[in-house]
Amino acid sequence: MEMTKEFQIPVKLYRIGEVVRYTPFTRQTIHNYTTMGLINESGWTEGGHRLYDQSVFERLSKILELRKTKTLLEIRAILKNQEQEEPEDTVAY
Repeated sequence: MEMTKEFQIPVKLYRIGEVVRYTPFTRQTIHNYTTMGLINESGWTEGGHRLYDQSVFERLSKILELRKTKTLLEIRAILKNQEQEEPEDTVAY
């Protein structure tokens, strides 16, 4: 009989300074991309600072690639269309 144990591991959330440290973007750029809706915060600290989850890095990577040939408005439209085309995750039991 195999016993499995589930662990409640909290999701790592990144402050804007950490996002800046791990990417080529400035703090102002991350702020601008957030206010434009290109990236989304996942939460807030008690002090009112934005927190981002792991998916922000993939999203920023896409933006970086698209910036080579597209404007920010075009990128926002592309990302919005991609979000609408993605099927929602469903769990069947």
